[in-house]
Amino acid sequence: QVQLVESGGGLVQAGGSLTLSCAASGRTFTSYVRGWFRQAPGKEREFAANINRSGSFTYYADSVKGRFTISRDNAKNTVYLQMNGLNPEDTAVYYCTAGAKLVPTLDDYSYWGQGTQVTVSS
Repeated sequence: QVQLVESGGGLVQAGGSLTLSCAASGRTFTSYVRGWFRQAPGKEREFAANINRSGSFTYYADSVKGRFTISRDNAKNTVYLQMNGLNPEDTAVYYCTAGAKLVPTLDDYSYWGQGTQVTVSS
């Protein structure tokens, strides 16, 4: 059974940091693009960041650029999202994903985790 399991979410004050992790099991995702999306209450799920297979190229939504860093450890089949300078607008459920293309389009990702809640207090 293929699973993506996120961890590391929680409650943090504005200006704080969190690191999310997403461990994959059931198959190897080294040949997949990995990404993070997020969904705030009452809003659609939106792209946050993705990373290519080797980890040599990353792409960020404008809203997180310069504050978030995506990375991956293929030996551990895991992708990370380091989030700094968090603000209340970053409050959302964060989903990790895997897909074939380095694109920010939700429909292009085949595998999804169950999500982890990030709440930023002001």
